[in-house]
Amino acid sequence: MDGLAGEGPATGGRAGRGPAGEGGGVSAKARLSQAAVERRRQDVLRYVAERGEIRIDALAAHFGLSLMTMHRDLDDLAGRGLLRKERGRAVAFPALTMETATRFREGANREVKAALCAAAAERIRPGSTLLIDDSTTLYPLADALATTEGIRVVTNSVGLAQRLSAAAGTDVTLLGGQYQGDFHSCTGPEVTRTLSRIRADLALMSATAVHDGRLFHPLPEFVEVKEAMLAAAASSLLLADHSKFGKTATYGYGDVGRYEAVLTDPGTDARETAAMRELGATITIVAYGGGASS
Repeated sequence: MDGLAGEGPATGGRAGRGPAGEGGGVSAKARLSQAAVERRRQDVLRYVAERGEIRIDALAAHFGLSLMTMHRDLDDLAGRGLLRKERGRAVAFPALTMETATRFREGANREVKAALCAAAAERIRPGSTLLIDDSTTLYPLADALATTEGIRVVTNSVGLAQRLSAAAGTDVTLLGGQYQGDFHSCTGPEVTRTLSRIRADLALMSATAVHDGRLFHPLPEFVEVKEAMLAAAASSLLLADHSKFGKTATYGYGDVGRYEAVLTDPGTDARETAAMRELGATITIVAYGGGASS
């Protein structure tokens, strides 16, 4: 990340001057935390993605930032391959790139994802064998499973395997195959063949897009892995925050009725919730504070 001194709304006069500017001494309270800057940058990224492209000065005005800070944010996002800067404009990449960029997906809706994973962890019994897909929604499970003994996890997610490796008492098997950099995970016949020989207690999965209870993904090789995990598990849970709903992608793979339960948050559109219930799904609404109701 760039240095955080002086991050914040634009003010009168020349930017970066005076005791509170980027060139003067800035107290710790005046600085935004790295997490807050990252949240802002993700807000900027979403705003650009929704519009396709926008002038940088208009973008700075919308977010109440100085041009210097706006350029710094855009330089960071462009450096991660999440958008382009072109002649005074910020330009979004195609939707597929936005959906699949791991760093972007990992940072989005972190609080909601942590709450969903905590609720799912309450359903996991000690000694269980779990299948977990490559969804960044499931990354917080690494912390949520830390106190559950004797867990064996089988996953195609390199990122999740790395996080789980530090959890005492958790045995981790990484499914090897064709490495997919955008998702930081593996797919292919090696993965699906291995899954065909496994019988797990529970599969924990998410989805790129859910519309009227139907599940979608932009790439067929990931659909094959999800199908294989469902077939290999005695039971399954779908974890999906509100941002996943009301969308479609190229490849469909069934509906939410195949899962024991769907865990989502209060921000999910009521029409989507109703459609899932019509398909026979049990819906658990997980509040940010950890409370839940079906």
